[in-house]
Amino acid sequence: MTRPAIVWFRRDLRLADNPALAEAAASGLPLIPLYIDETGRPESEADGAATRWWLHHSLAALGRDLAQLGAPLCLRRGEPLAVLGALIAETGAARVLWNRRYTPHAIATDSRIKAALTERGIEVRSFKAGLLFEPWEIATKGGTPFRVFTPFWRACLAAPPPEPPLAAPTALCPCPDAPSADALDSWGLLPTKPDWAGGLAAEWQPGEAGAEARLRTFLDHRIESYAVARDHPGQAGTSRLSPHLALGELSPRRAFHAARDKAVEGAGLDRFLAELGWREFCAHLLFTQPDLADQPLRGEFAAFPWRDDPDGLRAWQRGRTGIPLVDAGMHELWTTGWMHNRVRMVVASFLVKDLLLSWQHGAQWFHDTLVDADPASNVASWQWVAGCGADAAPFFRIFNPTLQGEKFDPDGAYVRRWCPELAGLPDRWVHQPHRAPEAVLRQAGLSLGRTYPRPIVDHDVARRRALAAMENCHGGEDGRGR
Repeated sequence: MTRPAIVWFRRDLRLADNPALAEAAASGLPLIPLYIDETGRPESEADGAATRWWLHHSLAALGRDLAQLGAPLCLRRGEPLAVLGALIAETGAARVLWNRRYTPHAIATDSRIKAALTERGIEVRSFKAGLLFEPWEIATKGGTPFRVFTPFWRACLAAPPPEPPLAAPTALCPCPDAPSADALDSWGLLPTKPDWAGGLAAEWQPGEAGAEARLRTFLDHRIESYAVARDHPGQAGTSRLSPHLALGELSPRRAFHAARDKAVEGAGLDRFLAELGWREFCAHLLFTQPDLADQPLRGEFAAFPWRDDPDGLRAWQRGRTGIPLVDAGMHELWTTGWMHNRVRMVVASFLVKDLLLSWQHGAQWFHDTLVDADPASNVASWQWVAGCGADAAPFFRIFNPTLQGEKFDPDGAYVRRWCPELAGLPDRWVHQPHRAPEAVLRQAGLSLGRTYPRPIVDHDVARRRALAAMENCHGGEDGRGR
């Protein structure tokens, strides 16, 4: 009998533009699609609660799609090499194919597995599927990794364009004797007591079909205005493709080429492609800096005097800071598993600069609560806001959350949606209820300290405190990192 091939799915839960799957389908060999719930991963790469919810539904969708093509998805839990070894022994498989991963633990794991299986006479092949460019394909003229985004993305755009996406296979050759598999429900990926995922289910359609529907909506209705509308959280101006990219239900090549094929040249297309570029930049950065999740890229920040304030952290996590835009963002995150990008920057700045709490607290919370949690983009973006990462915003650039709200949510639509207790306030006061006259508060049915908290920190005072901390950390510099 022809010995089967194993296609090991990871963060590539799709049929289209899946090089490992396409290679296996083209070979005509019996196919065993496999997904492993990997044990033993470090905390920085383990799935957060929101990602586990999404993963359950994405695996269910992938399983249905594969079954329709004739090759059911095999689910197994355990240490990957042990799982693969057992499956090879059971089925006689002679080939293992996968698409590459780029996080530190995943690289080490895949290298170890490839060496072990090759030594046993098993053919192992890996493919590029999760990035537009491999980390070793883009470098400075001196051959070093980029540390600033703009020249990095310029180099990407000057390189030969990413390959066109591959079509999904139309049929797969099943393994005559399908191996035993875990029941998806037995993995316990979904929350139960309590089931907090109702808002996620109302907001999202995990799976490749959901990704394609979201992509079509964005390209048909939003990309032309994207450059401006993306900054206004009260509008439907963003692509909302990030969770589909994070789980690999949509490939970056598909998004890149679909956008260029659909949109006329202009600011909207350029801005969207640059967002794909930022995702790329973060992945390349983590590839070359494997301790990025634990250590600041700029070493001088290792001695930064972060505060220990459990009450402040809890207020931030729960959206009870008394700062409307911050609280609205944290409520959106908790309800939907997602937060508008402009608001992400504001809530992150508030945590690390107004409260002087370490960026690592924020990265951990986002990792657990975001449906688009990505190990590279999450930590790189948090370090960017904190001023300690690559191409970082200078530490002295401290967002004023009230002014940000007034500029980007001028009619208060976003705040009113996610902080409904503030809905009765006039536009003038919706972003600063603590400054509203008592008569206005009464008319809006608002009682500060009871129905909505007073600010837990004065922004002007907090800003001065943050700049003083930076000056002391840098031994008397001017507080601007110079």
